[in-house]
Amino acid sequence: MIKYLRMIAMISIFAIAAGCQMNQSTSASSAKAANAEMDRDAKAALQSLYTKTPQARALAQRAKGILVFPDVLKAGLIAGAHHGEGELIENGKVTGYYATTAASYGLQAGVQRFGYVMFFMTYSAMNDLKNVNGFEVGVGPSIVVVDSGMAKSMTTSTAQSDVYAFIFDQKGLMAGLGLQGSKITKLSR
Repeated sequence: MIKYLRMIAMISIFAIAAGCQMNQSTSASSAKAANAEMDRDAKAALQSLYTKTPQARALAQRAKGILVFPDVLKAGLIAGAHHGEGELIENGKVTGYYATTAASYGLQAGVQRFGYVMFFMTYSAMNDLKNVNGFEVGVGPSIVVVDSGMAKSMTTSTAQSDVYAFIFDQKGLMAGLGLQGSKITKLSR
């Protein structure tokens, strides 16, 4: 039975990985179209977050950079993985495109889509993201994952951490959701 569950888990991880690679193209016009679509998706995701959590807008005004992942897919059965692509916004302009990827093993089951936004509050945290090949969540600058209860009491004067992350628009059913262990890498497009 365990052997069967491991096999199903590995198949689901490979399916996610294959699905993430299926839509990649090398032509310049395809890259421009993908970037334009990412820009639209990121703006819509930020607007959705700001509507549901007005405190996030206040953080955005003080942030040195905003990393937006509008659509992340997570799936697993014993072993799991998540992957999504997003963009870094500095001073209102897109300065780079990034991917978030993680693998996990443990008691988990399901499939879920979600978005997340990371507000980089210090230049030091921004440098960690931009200058390290493979920024790992949970290693380096302090990151606070903000839930709806914390967001209600948060003000710009109480926000003292390097990075704040908001997870939003969860769809699907997945036992457990977190960012610890996620690896964020810069995309060359």
